[in-house]
Amino acid sequence: MELSEFISPQLTKLELTSTSKLDAIKELIDMLNAGGYLTDADEFLKSVLEREKVGSTGIGKGIAIPHSRAVTVKEVVVAIGRSTAGIEFDALDNRPVHLIFLIAAPIESGGLYLKALARLSRLLRYQEFRNELMGAEKVEEIINIISSEEK
Repeated sequence: MELSEFISPQLTKLELTSTSKLDAIKELIDMLNAGGYLTDADEFLKSVLEREKVGSTGIGKGIAIPHSRAVTVKEVVVAIGRSTAGIEFDALDNRPVHLIFLIAAPIESGGLYLKALARLSRLLRYQEFRNELMGAEKVEEIINIISSEEK
């Protein structure tokens, strides 16, 4: 399983317009909805926000990985958003988030969903990788950086 199987240019945004955690999550969900990956965007939003109540998915070092499994999701998919200015996300290190990876998955995709989450978490541990993602000037560069890091 490779993370690049779940990402695509139409689900990647170089600069989020949102300035708050809720709006950023909504902005990424809107991309999933526009791509036809959701049957009910509002229900998926509720699912993601329920997960956030358990604990912030702002894992520190400028990264957030909001995620949820829901009946309204058709297949495992990842939406990526970047914010140069940073977004307050209740991150574990209390610092703004610059890279947000929203993982959406159907209820029955437990194993695949957890593998995608683990794989993404491992890749994002590396400062150089995060710097490359922040420096990318085109959506395709972000996709290529992730693909080449997995090889």
